[in-house]
Amino acid sequence: MNPQNSAKLSETAPLSEKTAPTGLLQSIQSSPAGLTLAELLAQHPALARRTVQRWISQGIANQSIAAQGAGRARRYTVAATHSVAAVGTTSGTASGEPRISFPANIPLSADSQDILAYITQPLQARKPVGYQRDFLDAYQPNVSAYLSAPLRRQLHNMGKTSRMNEAAGTYSRAIFNRLLIDLSWASSHLEGNTYSRLDTVELIEHGRTATGKGAIETQMILNHKAAIELLVDNAGADRTGRAELNRYLLMNLHSALAENLLPNPADEGRIRQHAVDIGKSVYRPLSTPQQIDETLDVVLAKLNQISDPFEQSFFAMVHLPYLQPFADINKRTSRLAANLPLFRANLCPLTFLDVPEAAYSHATLGVYELTRVELLRDLYVWAYERSTQEYQAIQQDLAEPDPLRLTYRDLIKQTVREVVQQPQADPLQVIEHALAPVPLADRGDVHALLVQELQRLHEGVLARYGLRPSELLAWKAGQTSL
Repeated sequence: MNPQNSAKLSETAPLSEKTAPTGLLQSIQSSPAGLTLAELLAQHPALARRTVQRWISQGIANQSIAAQGAGRARRYTVAATHSVAAVGTTSGTASGEPRISFPANIPLSADSQDILAYITQPLQARKPVGYQRDFLDAYQPNVSAYLSAPLRRQLHNMGKTSRMNEAAGTYSRAIFNRLLIDLSWASSHLEGNTYSRLDTVELIEHGRTATGKGAIETQMILNHKAAIELLVDNAGADRTGRAELNRYLLMNLHSALAENLLPNPADEGRIRQHAVDIGKSVYRPLSTPQQIDETLDVVLAKLNQISDPFEQSFFAMVHLPYLQPFADINKRTSRLAANLPLFRANLCPLTFLDVPEAAYSHATLGVYELTRVELLRDLYVWAYERSTQEYQAIQQDLAEPDPLRLTYRDLIKQTVREVVQQPQADPLQVIEHALAPVPLADRGDVHALLVQELQRLHEGVLARYGLRPSELLAWKAGQTSL
């Protein structure tokens, strides 16, 4: 992204004494009831509105300015524990210690800083809040927009690939192996997973579990892999050519991510049947299964009406976690679901590379507790730019997908599964039987592909074929002819 563009988006350049004079603070101090933004601007006509807004946001962030009310009626007062000299001259407390930990390299708007200042307060200082249905109802697909038109254009420019005019899902298949590693690792890292990227490569490509890692961490990586495979398999356009995220796909996406990770396996791929609490938050989601079920239908209906893939993607990241339709693993599900519109539009994926866990948590809390999307939006834009930098760099090196492997993809998967699930049968005979409908001109090459797939079969690729580790072990124990 051009540095100038970044500045326009964030409008969060540090304030100097000239741009944030103590006169602003003195004006607020002189009014016992505080001042609105309009009143403050009237007293300081020489200052730009945005400059004053940034100064106020910094003051709120370092807890030297207090805000009451909402909208145009919002009034600003000086916090009792702060002096004139403390406001606009420090990014933290009066002692110089920052109260808010957010990476400086992620540009934030003034609105985002305002959200951050609120959700980083102690829990007892934040107002408990439940699910706000009007937040969803107010959104009108292709009329409302969380991402502005200029911002969407910028994202499209960043994310375009050489496969834009090809069939839906072509690009995600071309980068499939790289995508499995990046998205599995980065999304798992946001959940506290300690696998390194190299560990993830070894697990996914070679089936080798990292030394000293817990079974839960390994399972989480493998579940991401299976879920990504599911998404790529469903990245082709439907009959209408739209990026349909239907209930069936969403439930199976969650099931893949949740396998063997939930206390109750019955919760995998199923609407939540009980109330849940959100850690480190005062937000309380819906608790009635019927309400959750009905609201999810509305979320999916609105999502599937959105025409722009980025707006669609971001809508999924906002409303799926906010609803919390599942007992757990909601954010993971939303992160992968947010990629489906991008896959189908042949855009670069959103892999969440280098996204700090704390930053993502803060941004999500802004949606939960304030129904405000600005902080998550700024993080989304930064994360997408970071992701596209990686994938734009490798585009020239992408090999063309093997057309034969693409043509017979389903047959290869089915045949590998049949061979493994029949450990007593001769695998070559199973292959020959499966090749019967294949034209003679292709039969030899497809036979070679099948043998190759079986020879390199390991635990890390089993989900691709619908197989389990026990089935692979049983097959290898009796296998002699390959």
